[in-house]
Amino acid sequence: MTGATGEELMVESTGGGAGWLDYDRDGAIDLYFNQGGSPKKADRHSNPSDQLFRNHAARKFSNVTTAAGIHEPGYSQGVAIGDMDNDGFSEVYITNLGANSLFRNQGDGTFQEISTSAGVDDPRWSSSAAWADLDLDGDLDLYVCNYLQFDPDNPVICRHDNGEPGICDPHQVEAWPDEFYLNLGDGSFRASAAQLGLYGPGNKALGVAIADFNEDNRPDIYVCNDTTDNFLFLQQEDFTFKESAQQKGCAVSGYGEAQASMGVTVSDFNRDGLPDLYLTHFTRESNTLYQNLGVSGFNDVTSLLGLHVPTLHSLGFGVVMADFDFNGQDDVFIANGHIDDWSPHNEDFEQKPQLFSFDGRRWIDAGNHSGEIFQQRFVGRAVAAADYDSDGDLDLACVRQNEPAIILRNEAVHGNFLRLRLIGKTNNRDGIGVRVTVTSADASRLVQQLCGGTSYCASHEPVLTFGGVTAPVKVEIRWPNGRTQTTDVLSENQEVVILEGDSR
Repeated sequence: MTGATGEELMVESTGGGAGWLDYDRDGAIDLYFNQGGSPKKADRHSNPSDQLFRNHAARKFSNVTTAAGIHEPGYSQGVAIGDMDNDGFSEVYITNLGANSLFRNQGDGTFQEISTSAGVDDPRWSSSAAWADLDLDGDLDLYVCNYLQFDPDNPVICRHDNGEPGICDPHQVEAWPDEFYLNLGDGSFRASAAQLGLYGPGNKALGVAIADFNEDNRPDIYVCNDTTDNFLFLQQEDFTFKESAQQKGCAVSGYGEAQASMGVTVSDFNRDGLPDLYLTHFTRESNTLYQNLGVSGFNDVTSLLGLHVPTLHSLGFGVVMADFDFNGQDDVFIANGHIDDWSPHNEDFEQKPQLFSFDGRRWIDAGNHSGEIFQQRFVGRAVAAADYDSDGDLDLACVRQNEPAIILRNEAVHGNFLRLRLIGKTNNRDGIGVRVTVTSADASRLVQQLCGGTSYCASHEPVLTFGGVTAPVKVEIRWPNGRTQTTDVLSENQEVVILEGDSR
């Protein structure tokens, strides 16, 4: 719940988040949801806590928030899940309006809040966050997107032309810089964004994706900014970063316009081995698909491939690009919903989600034959992917503002698949940052990276899922620290756990 009281406070428009994690290591993926309440400091003691739901084998969930020791009454925005100490139990990082929270998984089904002692209690308005091993030392670091300088007790007042209260335009509010927390390996972190060059002008960040975008074996950071140029921080040899989005063609749209960027997903949609970017945007801007050209950077191919007009009238937030029906081609799911229910231009506050499928040449609207959900209108925000029912395909958790969240169970008739769960030893245990190439018996080749972040204010199950595979399959793994490993898988339609250093 946003806690909206009619004042049209800007922070009411952006939450909330969702994240998948197997917090108790029972093999069933569990689900964490952010909550809102009142953003005003004096009221926060009475806010509802975030909620943790345990997944049972019968695909039913029970609320275990109190039993797990979770009490997070901040005005929450997003969640990032990661195993910061490589003990096999995932931690939960919560972004808030105000101090962020870090819950350490104690391995006994409970959590301990350690944000202050860990040094990650960023006091600003944060949105998305992402875990990844940026310095390649084997543990997960943390990138936090910060948004705007907003004081809910003394907010900037914005109004529509008729004098009624309205959600402020980001241009009317000053930006906050993002922060990067370097994992020191002793349970604490050091704020290092300024030192490492992780700063760009006009920072108004809502989404983040961490991957090796230029294939130099070093993780890079892509940041979605609201109404200002997006950032592409390319890691240099000396572990500093160079902001290169303008140079690489992914700062603005192909029309040269900065867009209101919210969510981001990463996938190799055209099967050339390079990670491409898909971003969600405001109404009348359309979402944007950037094709990765390698050393030349990125190219906006949205209109060329049929994705411009279908998203012009939607306002997108959470987004996942994956092969949902295992036909060897990607699909993209988008949660839509406006920020303001006062609509002078006939823009709907509640909007339908969208699903597009790539046929190898163009993207096609697939929502009409993909379930009743695509005929329903709601205010969508975070989207997080996982195989919650253990049948091999990807399901989705989708947050709806001021309504119960929904789980979209994947019931598509699909082809063969292979799920890979990577466990690091000298690398981070979650395997975030691995690059995997799967070569099928018919010589077809699929490449994926296990990215940090992506979507919007969300965390996915840390598993790579490949569709359209034909066994026997050769799996080539490049771990984040550059070590390589090859494994043969003799049958499809299974999940394979690969331990760093093992061979088959």
